Amino acid sequence: MPSYSRRTFLATTAAATAGLGLPFNATAATVPDDPLFKISLAEWSLNRAIFSGRIDHLDFPAFARDVDIDAVEYVNQFFMDKATDKAYLQQMKQRAEDAGVRSLLIMCDSEGALGHPEESERMQAVENHKKWAEAAEFLGCHSIRVNGYTPGVEDFQESMALVADGLHRLCEFADGHDLNVIIENHGGLSSNGAWLAAVIELADHERAGTMPDFGNFRIGEGESYDSYHGVAQLMPYAPAVSVKPTAWDAHGEQHPLDYVRMMRIVLDAGYRGYCGIEHGREGEEAVSVREVKSDLENARTVLQSQFQS
Repeated sequence: MPSYSRRTFLATTAAATAGLGLPFNATAATVPDDPLFKISLAEWSLNRAIFSGRIDHLDFPAFARDVDIDAVEYVNQFFMDKATDKAYLQQMKQRAEDAGVRSLLIMCDSEGALGHPEESERMQAVENHKKWAEAAEFLGCHSIRVNGYTPGVEDFQESMALVADGLHRLCEFADGHDLNVIIENHGGLSSNGAWLAAVIELADHERAGTMPDFGNFRIGEGESYDSYHGVAQLMPYAPAVSVKPTAWDAHGEQHPLDYVRMMRIVLDAGYRGYCGIEHGREGEEAVSVREVKSDLENARTVLQSQFQS
């Protein structure tokens, strides 16, 4: 695995906080035309409804269209045994086309730890994710979202090197499929913005990126990372953004999201892609998605004049 010096770590953190550069292939994620950013829908917003059978996974694109959203982000948990089933994937593709929505990415869970300390386990995790990269390419997505976990490893430097190694190897495969491999802040060390930004730098591959999630900066019980600071650190590497209506402070407290403040951070980084809503109250999924969508649209209106070219 590559080495990583303390000086490089500090430089990486400073660059990420300043919002400099876009060290990944962002072409597929960029939306060049107005408005400032577009709004997509993450399938996890419907997780209770899908797990209970109230909504079928194949109907997700139609649901998105019903709430006036034209792009979707899938979750592999809802079709875990279908990654290599071309007939099923063709149904998904057709459902999206019929609804007039674009497929953006697949969020991948339960396929092993890309930062596992045992090399054989780490390589198996890389192998397990490959089928999802192929499925994402088939569906026309620009990315797969993975997790940056290192079971049993808490040391910053060691954990960075482990995740970066697995990520780089998976990116080498994804490069042949024109896909980005992006890590979401998703608990543990991955919810430390400086740590995750450093991992992306260390992975040293143009396909490696982040998926900043506004509400996922809870590191552990009673411990969190300031959401606004974390998003600022991760945005320079982001071909996707996950929107939750809450944010964490540095004291372990959760607060309602300041949409204008957060979206200004997103836009200051030069991002003009899709922002994916990931929020849905049980039994009120459509209503709660529309609420967040309205708040995003209001923030976009406030910021429009500031960021018009």
